[in-house]
Amino acid sequence: MINNLPVKSLVHKDLTIEGYSRAAVQTYWRVPELKLGFDLGAQPWSFMGTPLWFVSHMHMDHMAALPIYVARRRMMKMEPPTIYLPAEAVEPVQRILRLFSRLDRGRLPCELRPLQPGDEVEISREHVVTVSATRHTVPSLGFVVWERRRKLRPEFQGLTGPQIRDLRLAGTEVTSETRLPRVAYLGDSAPEGLDACPAMYEAQVLIMEVTFVAPSHRKDKIHKFGHMHLDDLVERRDRFRNELIVASHFSTRYNQRQVESLVRRAVPDMLDGRMAIWL
Repeated sequence: MINNLPVKSLVHKDLTIEGYSRAAVQTYWRVPELKLGFDLGAQPWSFMGTPLWFVSHMHMDHMAALPIYVARRRMMKMEPPTIYLPAEAVEPVQRILRLFSRLDRGRLPCELRPLQPGDEVEISREHVVTVSATRHTVPSLGFVVWERRRKLRPEFQGLTGPQIRDLRLAGTEVTSETRLPRVAYLGDSAPEGLDACPAMYEAQVLIMEVTFVAPSHRKDKIHKFGHMHLDDLVERRDRFRNELIVASHFSTRYNQRQVESLVRRAVPDMLDGRMAIWL
């Protein structure tokens, strides 16, 4: 396999979180078991087989590799991918792809699908993605991947198998759906984007930006430009019910040693060991 870009990997239960994120550089994530990814700031060669992507917003460090990804899949004779992105971006991205096709003299087949806050995308029988509004300097979205389970309704639990079968054949709905939030992806956002989606706090895995970590950086200015400060995380620590919190998208103003030192000083217990620093 060609290792052309940095990829960090972490396994939590039956899910693998892979990717890399650095503010103003590049952001790309995927969960191979769910066959989906978030953001296309760059495209590791090993990610090419993932057919479904959700793009949070159109800043270059989150979407610049979209044409490369599409072209590679065509070159490898793979099916055209499906890419969900903010509705406002679909038409401009279509124009960009047409221009790249003219320059490259090759087709860039893909399906671009628009998203709005409140939308729901069924990606399989077992999983659905819900879309929430985040607050950034351009239209931006957050995503939660839910696992769907069917459970026999309480009023039918004492019945035999044949009785349940007969009810189902007669058109009676004998099961109800329950949902478990598995993975939440915040993207770039001021704290309002996190607070507006309670499921972000409940998902088993939360991938979130913590762009700024130094006490000297002004939170009002950071929030104005649609980002999070480490203090925002600390102020909300009692709300996080997640089993794993991936803190990422750190500013290039800090080197690795500074990030680790400042984060561990502010959160010495790393949220009871649930938080991972992604550098």
